[in-house]
Parts: sequence; C-alpha cells; structure tokens
Amino acid sequence: MRAADVVRVGGAGLRAHPLRVVLSVLGIAIGIAAMLAVVGIAASGRAEVDRALRAMGTNLLTVTPGKTITGAPAPLPAESVAMVRRIGPVTGASATGTVAAAVYRNEFIPTGQTGSIEVLAAQPDLLGIVGARVVRGSWFTEATAGMPAVVLGSTAADRLGVRVAGPRVWLHGMWFSVVGVLEAVPLAAELDSAVLVGWPAAETFLAFDGHPTRIYTRSVETRVAAVRSVLPRTANPAAPYEVTVSRPSDALAAQRATGETLGAQLIGLGAVALLVGGIGVANTMVISVLERRSEIGLRRALGATRGHIRSQFLMESLLLAVLGGVSGTLLGVLATGGYAALRDWPAVVPGWAIGGGVLATAVIGTVAGLYPALRAARLAPTEALASP
Repeated sequence: MRAADVVRVGGAGLRAHPLRVVLSVLGIAIGIAAMLAVVGIAASGRAEVDRALRAMGTNLLTVTPGKTITGAPAPLPAESVAMVRRIGPVTGASATGTVAAAVYRNEFIPTGQTGSIEVLAAQPDLLGIVGARVVRGSWFTEATAGMPAVVLGSTAADRLGVRVAGPRVWLHGMWFSVVGVLEAVPLAAELDSAVLVGWPAAETFLAFDGHPTRIYTRSVETRVAAVRSVLPRTANPAAPYEVTVSRPSDALAAQRATGETLGAQLIGLGAVALLVGGIGVANTMVISVLERRSEIGLRRALGATRGHIRSQFLMESLLLAVLGGVSGTLLGVLATGGYAALRDWPAVVPGWAIGGGVLATAVIGTVAGLYPALRAARLAPTEALASP
C-alpha cells in the first residue's frame, strides 16, 4: 500500500470508535499539556525575573547595621549616607530609618493591632535609587517632606484599606495625610509593608534620631564588587565588622534558580502523566485487535500481507498519539498564555518544548502500537475468520 493509503485506512479505523478515541487522546493531551504548561510557566516566570532585573539593574547594594560583640544593635552614623556618596563609582545613595511608632487606620484601633506595618523615615531621593514607582498620588516634595504626610507601600496600603491618596492615617497620636501609594518594589521588598514619612517630618513629629537603618546605593555596573568591598568601612569607619552589605538582585537570581529546579521536578510529573496516556493508547489498540479479528482475517483472505496489517495498526496508534500531542500542545500553550496574562508576565513557551512534545507523542504512539500491530499481523486468516 502507498503511504497515503496507510494513513487513510488508519484514520478509518479510528473513526469507527470515536468515544474510545476521544478518551485515549485525552490521556495523551493531559500529559503533554501538563509538561508544556510547566515549562511555559517556568520560562515565563524566569522572563519576568529577567525583565525586573533589566529594569531595576543589578547594581543596587544595601547597607544595614549588624550587632555588636555583646549582641546589641550597632547603629550606623547619621553621616554615613553622605560618606557613602563620596565613593567614586557610587552614582547615588539614599536611606530609610526605622521610626519607633505605630500606624493605624484610625484612633479607635486597639494598640498592638499594627498589621506588622513598619514606619520608616525616607530621604527624598529614595524613589529613584530603589527603582520604585508611585501608582496613586505622588512622592514627597520639598513641602510635604516636612509635613505630617505619608506614602504607603503596596502591602501596607492593603492592610490599612487605603489604596488612594487623600485619606488620613493615625500615626503616633496624630493624623497624617496619605499623599501617595507605591507599586510593589521587587528589589526593596521591605518597603512594601512600610509606611514612609519624610525625613524632616520624622525628626519633627516622631522623635526620629536621624540614624539610617538601611542605605541603598547605586554604582557603576562594572565596579559593584569593588564598591561592595569598601562599603562597610565607609559607612561605619569605627566598626566596619558591624555592617552588613547585601545585593538584592542576588535574591531574584536565587528565585530564578529555584523556579528552574521546581520546573524540572514538575516536568517529571508531566512525564508520568504522559506515560499513563501511552499505556492508555496501548490498551486501546490491544482491545481494537481483539474486537477486529474478523476484519483482520477478511483482509488477509483478500490478499493483505502481514506487513499491511502491521502498518495499519501502527498508523492507527500513531495517529491517536499525534492527535493527543497536538491537542495537548494547544492546551499547554493556552494555559501558559492565560496564567502569564493573569500575572502580567511575558508569555514564553520554548520552541524545543513544543517540538519535543509532539515528537514524544509520536514515539509513544509507535511504541504503544508496536505490540498490538505485531499481534494483529501474526493472526492467520482462517483463525481470525473463525473467531466470533
């Protein structure tokens, strides 16, 4: 038979049992869709992390005070930010300082129910240094930085139930106006659950001592390692061993690596689902051989060779698997696109995953149909025709 005839005969065999075909195709499709969705979502997540790193840069370093030998807090000097700015490759530096105050939605909230919201004094240039963006209202101006006004981190805004500029919050026994709300800050996640007060206002209204508790610095990209090595001694010359320097982008890089590891594990689960689908195809083809013994005997009696019978059943198995592969590929791509759109990520489905998924189903179809095809080809015409 010609190749086209083999495909036509194989397709006719599948059309004879549509429900069985749908169930077998579904098993393959679920396995392929699971694998593609896992690969696609992991790739989309990595693309989002890469996009965040490109947008915010990997040259942000943070300086925080450590502990003294006795375990007591080791405050940074009040002039540490100015000293850090004098480092040659440093292009900008800003800071926040912890304020001993609690913030509430109103004065009737019981003391202690702070929602784990931290109050921080913020320097005016903080926004640009950490790559933050105001989604409602505005950042501190020269006027509002010294007034009882606050800017809310994204998580703090949700906890306080204030998502727009304009309302007031109860802070340290007085009302502060909300002038802005920040978007989530990937490289400075501590700001998300904080209420920010202008540095002068914190000193005036909240008894802030002026000592920074976290310094953010931007450096020339190629000199980050050099800057990192001198930051402790520059920020606190008297006790450099009491200073901790971190690189926030390292956390995102670790998150990316974790996503890759988890993705590999989930691909293994998808492979198991694909194997189960292949067993379903093999089961379908074996049952098909048993039910169609008379048809096989008649074809053999009319001159069909064992090779013809073998080719017919192999083609049926292959078509069954490829239908499942194509369906699963479409489902996996749609699932990835939907999830990425929901999370506002770039949708990425690697080409090798799509090609590999279809190729895997072709291999599974061939392997799953091999035994039933050989079994059908071994049937003698007289034995097959005599079967009920």
